[in-house]
Amino acid sequence: MAQTAKQVFVNLPVKDLDKSIAFFTELGFEFNPQFTDENATCMVINENTFVMLLVEKFFKTFTKKGLSNARESTEVIMALSAESNDEVDQIVNRALAAGGKPSNDVIDHGFMYAWSFQDIDGHLWEVMHMDESAIEQG
Repeated sequence: MAQTAKQVFVNLPVKDLDKSIAFFTELGFEFNPQFTDENATCMVINENTFVMLLVEKFFKTFTKKGLSNARESTEVIMALSAESNDEVDQIVNRALAAGGKPSNDVIDHGFMYAWSFQDIDGHLWEVMHMDESAIEQG
């Protein structure tokens, strides 16, 4: 029998926790104060999905491997869904205004619309809207 997780916690290393919190606050995210201190914060994506932003020194206590430099290589692309194409644009534009950098150009396949950015630590984020009714129609 396959096991499914009830919640997902993604851990990302950050250089400056306060700056990362300010950046993601500009995008509209909230943080769980119960899991926030000088080393980490818990960014709430939705009721079951969270991103733990961990200061690099603290992050290193969880792994024996070296850290990837997200500005030079890609370790992961965080993909978030949006309610509409306009919401995709709003989120990415807020990210760029808050100090993020462009990643890929807008992708518009008709049924799926996506745009991406790099956060202030170079992590890649893609925001997309998928029109499920267009998929069902073929």
